[in-house]
Amino acid sequence: MEAAGVIEELGEDVSGLEVGQNVICLAQTGMWREIVAVPATNVFIMPDEMSYEEGAAIPLSYLTAYFMLFDFGNLRPGKSLLVHIAAGGVGWAATQLAKTVDNVTVFGTASASKHDAIKENGVDHPIDYRTRDYSEEIKNISPKGVDVVLDPLGGADTSKGLQLLRPMGKIVTYGSANMVKGENRNLMKMAKTLWQSTSVSPVSLVKTNKAIAGFQLAHLTGEIELVRSAFQDILNMYKDGKIKPRIDSVWAFEQVAEAMQQMNERRNIGKVILSPEKEPTKPAEGDAAPTSPLKKKKPSLFRRLSKRASRSKDEGEKKDEVKNAKKESPIKKLRARLSGGDPNIEDSDKKVDGKVGDAEKAAEETAKNVEEKLEEGKEKAEDVIQQTEEKVDEAVKQEEAPTEPDTQEEKKDEAPAEEPEKIEVAVENPAETDDAKAAAADIVADEKPVENEEKADGVASQEI
Repeated sequence: MEAAGVIEELGEDVSGLEVGQNVICLAQTGMWREIVAVPATNVFIMPDEMSYEEGAAIPLSYLTAYFMLFDFGNLRPGKSLLVHIAAGGVGWAATQLAKTVDNVTVFGTASASKHDAIKENGVDHPIDYRTRDYSEEIKNISPKGVDVVLDPLGGADTSKGLQLLRPMGKIVTYGSANMVKGENRNLMKMAKTLWQSTSVSPVSLVKTNKAIAGFQLAHLTGEIELVRSAFQDILNMYKDGKIKPRIDSVWAFEQVAEAMQQMNERRNIGKVILSPEKEPTKPAEGDAAPTSPLKKKKPSLFRRLSKRASRSKDEGEKKDEVKNAKKESPIKKLRARLSGGDPNIEDSDKKVDGKVGDAEKAAEETAKNVEEKLEEGKEKAEDVIQQTEEKVDEAVKQEEAPTEPDTQEEKKDEAPAEEPEKIEVAVENPAETDDAKAAAADIVADEKPVENEEKADGVASQEI
C-alpha cells in the first residue's frame, strides 16, 4: 500500500508534480515493484530531509495511528492510552503521535527485550505480555483503567480491552493478529479467536458509557481529501521533529520471505522495508541465518507451500529408508554391525566372512524348504476344507428332501460324523552343521518378532 521513490513520468493533465521529484505514494495493492503507476491524488511530495526508507515507512502506520487517536479516540490532554505491540510499526507511530498531546500516559505491551526501545520512544509503562497479565498490571497502576485502547489482536483481548475502559472510554480495533500466530495457518486458532470475539449490544454500551470502533485504512482510500489532510499534518509533524519513523531492517526484493518472517516472529522494532536497490545478504560462516528455510531455494512469496512440499519430500525419503531397512536380512544386518567402524572388528571381518556367507546360503535354502512345505500344507488344508463343505451341503440337501423313514438311514444319521482329515506338516531342517543351525535360527528370528534384540545379537555372535 505504501512506497517512496522518484517520479519517472506524468500522465496527461497532471499538475503540481514534476518528473524527478521525490515522492511518497499510496495504493490499494501492487507496491512491491520497481515501477508503479498510481493516481496523482495519492502522491505526496517528500520533504528534502527525509530518506526513501523513512518515506516508505510513514504512510500506512502513521495514518492508521492518526485516525484512531485523533478522529475515533478524540485523545486530549490528561488522558491515558493502551498500545498493543508497541514496538511494531503502528504501535511505534501511535506512541509518538500520542506524545504530541500534553500529559498523556501511554501503556505499551512488548517482549522484555524491547522495553528499553519503547521507553525511549515515549511509553511510560512497558508491560511484558509474555510473562504478565497486562490487564492486571494496568489496574495496579490505574485502578479505573484507561481512556483509549488500540486493539490489533482480536478475540479474548478485545473483551479484556473493553473491560479496561474508563467511563467515556473508547476501544478501536484494527486487526486480528491472534488468528495468525505461528508460521502456519491454523483453522482451529482462527475459529477460537472468532468465538472469543466480543459481541456487545447497544444497551450494554449505553449502561457503561463506552464506545467501540473499527478502522481499516484500505477501506478509506476513496476519501481523498480526508486522507490528504491527515497526511499533510503528519508530514508537518515530521518537519517539526515531533515524529520520526524507526526502520528495523531493509531487505532486497529477493528476500521478501525472510522480511515477512521477521515480522511474523515479532523480532522487529519498527518498520521492515523492501528496497529494489538492496543487494541480497548472505549469513556469515558459522552463524545461523535468521531467515526462513527457503534460504536454500529461490525466495518465493509462497513460503508456506514451499516448506510443506519440502517436508513431504523429506518424509517420503524417510519412508523409502524404512522400506529398504525392512528388506535387509538379519545376516546383512549382522554384517553391517560387524563392520561398523571398529578397527578390531574390521580386521576380523575377513575371518568371519566365509562362515557368514555359508550360513547365509544355508539359511536361504532352509527358508526355501520351509516355504515349500508351508505351501503344500496350505493346498492340502484347502482340499480338506472343500471336501468338508461338500459333505455339509449334501447333508443339508438330504435333510431338506422329503424321504420315507428308513431304519438303515436313521442309523446312518445317528452315526458320529467323520472328523475332518488332519494334516501334519513336518518341516525338515536339511542343515546339519552348527553354521546351518545358526542360520536357521536367524531365519526363524526374522519370521517372528524378537523380544530381546540384544540377546539375539549375542546368540548370533556366539554361534559364529
